[in-house]
Amino acid sequence: MEPVTLETDRLLLRAFTPDDVDAVYEACQDEDIQFYTPVPVPYRRADAEKLVGETLPAQWVEDKDYTLGAFRKDTGAQVGSYCLTFVSRGVWELGYWAVKEQRGHGYSVEAARVLCDWGWATLDVHRIEWWAMVGNTGSRAVAEKLGFTVEGTLRHRGIANDGKPHDWWVGGLLRP
Repeated sequence: MEPVTLETDRLLLRAFTPDDVDAVYEACQDEDIQFYTPVPVPYRRADAEKLVGETLPAQWVEDKDYTLGAFRKDTGAQVGSYCLTFVSRGVWELGYWAVKEQRGHGYSVEAARVLCDWGWATLDVHRIEWWAMVGNTGSRAVAEKLGFTVEGTLRHRGIANDGKPHDWWVGGLLRP
């Protein structure tokens, strides 16, 4: 699939371009992004270049992961990264991170909602899942505002960038 562009009243969601490398690099210096998401640590500029220039475009072509950057219409500032990732037939996972300075303004709910709406309309999907490491209360708040039902906690589900196993929350949103 070719990358799409989505809009809300305040945001433009589009594929990342080489012009976004510096913003992605800066955002991923945030300790919370490095702890709660599977980005390389330390996060180098070369990691952002590879992500934007190779990894994300290839995932669109392979139809397995649709990632869009969200940018404010008023300033052009990057808000975050939002994706739908194929899990299994009819099941996709919503993932996201938000730029530290852009948190607390409702942008993540807005961006994730328009992406989920696009997924319902475009993909063969009956369930969207959300996963977050226990303690990532910001991610959980976004998921709950989107209508996800937190279905449980999985003990020691994954190893984080600190090298230790952590518990994870799981939630689901069913086709409306």
